[in-house]
Amino acid sequence: MASVCSVRKSMGGFLWLLIATLAPAQQPDAAAVIRDLDTANQSRFDNVLGFTDVEHYKVFRGEDQTHPAAEMTVRTTYTKGIGKSYIIVSQSGSGLIQKLGLQPILDSEKAINDPARVAQSWFTSANYEMHLQTQTQQVIDGHTCVALSVTPRHKAPNMIEGTIWVDAGDHTLVKVEGTSSKSASVFAGTTKMMRRYVKMQGYAMATQARAESTSKIFGPTVIVIDYSDYHFQLR
Repeated sequence: MASVCSVRKSMGGFLWLLIATLAPAQQPDAAAVIRDLDTANQSRFDNVLGFTDVEHYKVFRGEDQTHPAAEMTVRTTYTKGIGKSYIIVSQSGSGLIQKLGLQPILDSEKAINDPARVAQSWFTSANYEMHLQTQTQQVIDGHTCVALSVTPRHKAPNMIEGTIWVDAGDHTLVKVEGTSSKSASVFAGTTKMMRRYVKMQGYAMATQARAESTSKIFGPTVIVIDYSDYHFQLR
């Protein structure tokens, strides 16, 4: 009799394990994901008093994705309440691309980070309509991520229409991919954009960006930016 009871208990435990295994995984809470993104952006703005990093820009033309037509390395300084400034450490390649391609990017980044308007570019519910893609997950740089489709509430060259991926556990931003909601100029077509992030000092910081576009001046162009050597000043 005891052995029969043991078998029944074992079978019962097996059935519960089978049910738990076959049950659908708990879906993430869309409201919680969006709320955490809003909170993370505000927390970074409030608590990061400044940082420096090194940014390496490479520009590729046409089908050649191996030999950059121009390169630039800059040291960036961000100061809360002031914005971003740049010191060019080195540059090489086409002077025309340096002047008409890379310098406008630095100027744009400086304008975007003006304290009076910096919040307008954050990935928050104030700037974007966000919808959780409940059936879409992806492993990115070792993180299991959930995806949200994002549509800007206002159009600008730096605003992306596409998808953002956040860590399924703590909802830290991991990757952004899509197209710019507005062309940077009448000479440029749609720009495809991608940016990857890594959590540093508790905040998502960019590690790589990529932009692909076609313009009447340069033709097909790819710009790759690598971010490194971060140093923070925190509250």
